[in-house]
Amino acid sequence: MVETIFDLPVEKQIFYAVLGFSWTVYLWEAYLSYRQRRIYRTTTHVPQELGKIMDSETFEKSRLYQLDKSNFSFCVFVPNILHLILLLGGIPFLWGVAGSVTTRFGYGSEYEITQSLVFLTLATLFSALTGLPWSLYNTFVIEEKHGFNQQTLGFFLKDAVKKFVVTQCILLPVTSLLLYIIKIGGDYFFIYAWLFTLAVSLVLVTIYADYIAPLFDKFTPLPEGELKTDIEAMAKSISFPLTKVYVVEGSKRSSHSNAYFYGFFKNKRIVLFDTLLEDYSPLNKTGEPQAEQPESDETSSETKAKPKNKKQGCNNPEILAVLGHELGHWKLGHTVKNIVISQMNSFLCFSLFAVLIGRKELFVAFGFNDSQPTLIGLMIIFQFIFSPYNELLSFCLTVLSRRFEFQADAFARGMGKASELYSALIKLNKDNLGFPVADWLFSMWHYSHPPLLERLRALGNVKQD
Repeated sequence: MVETIFDLPVEKQIFYAVLGFSWTVYLWEAYLSYRQRRIYRTTTHVPQELGKIMDSETFEKSRLYQLDKSNFSFCVFVPNILHLILLLGGIPFLWGVAGSVTTRFGYGSEYEITQSLVFLTLATLFSALTGLPWSLYNTFVIEEKHGFNQQTLGFFLKDAVKKFVVTQCILLPVTSLLLYIIKIGGDYFFIYAWLFTLAVSLVLVTIYADYIAPLFDKFTPLPEGELKTDIEAMAKSISFPLTKVYVVEGSKRSSHSNAYFYGFFKNKRIVLFDTLLEDYSPLNKTGEPQAEQPESDETSSETKAKPKNKKQGCNNPEILAVLGHELGHWKLGHTVKNIVISQMNSFLCFSLFAVLIGRKELFVAFGFNDSQPTLIGLMIIFQFIFSPYNELLSFCLTVLSRRFEFQADAFARGMGKASELYSALIKLNKDNLGFPVADWLFSMWHYSHPPLLERLRALGNVKQD
């Protein structure tokens, strides 16, 4: 069998190697999911170690939620779809369709960038349409069943269209400029291409929260009060250059909660999800008498209130502890380190791309016998040829991320907020129905954040703080 494979032309060897690795990854992921799903099925009682931090009702809810999510993910056969696309020549077929479209508008094969943009539009449209049923099921069956979904079908569909349009408005110009740089860059095009993608990523990070995210969610300044004063004081104590604190209306989509900061240099901003704030979350006010508030027809028709049996979010000291953790990432240089790692990886990939782009057999392997389009070369090399490297890098970054999380927790503890962070982690785990028991191998491969028990143990005996 092995001798037969090595007797094949090199382009066939490349093709079957890509397919083989794709299936290897799929089988590995399926095995890991099986191990974790077994944990969900068999761990039906609260372990003794968790008895003081999680009641049996919440434990059972989180177990069933995670089991449903695991079963659903097992049914999404993405590698099978990829296998069929590759085996049936889906990529060259779609490239041919893009060529037919451009020809109809008077653009011949010499207009490669134009054909590439049509191809990219068709490919992303195909991806969006094939992924839509799965997304609908996840939102309106699984998330709805477990009380997280806050969207109506109309809001969901309008949001999906808006995301597609915004993505195209960014993706197409950036791709066209990247292809142009590669075309005219000469022997050192990979340096110019890397610098261009670096500039684009920095611009997007800078403008995302101010200009892109508000297209989808409502951002409002955190009202003046004790919480804002305490946040500003904590930021000042560690020289964090905070300029604004926003609350994002995450509750119109989901009752999941989050917090993050963004910005460069002396212009940092903090964003808190309204579902994180116990005194701010509208989900806590459902069913309670409220003063009349002006509300647009659009908002009232697109979101729905769900009765809550418990309070959502954290109190002010716990929010400060969570932010202490987030600010720890900044103070310890985790954000800068991640950017440096990302850009080193990007430069390495573009350098290897420059070496491989001239190899005709790579294109022939995927059905391009008569042409070597630059965009197709990017897809083949970055997505398929680099796939073993990408898997290894992803695992290493997951390990590094867990290390960073422990360090950020330790930073918050050093600020005297261990007990508040301890209780906040428990609350957030309950609010998001996180299951606190994990298979060690599944956790090691997938968890970018340490499991709850490991984080609580690392915080130590909080009663002494």
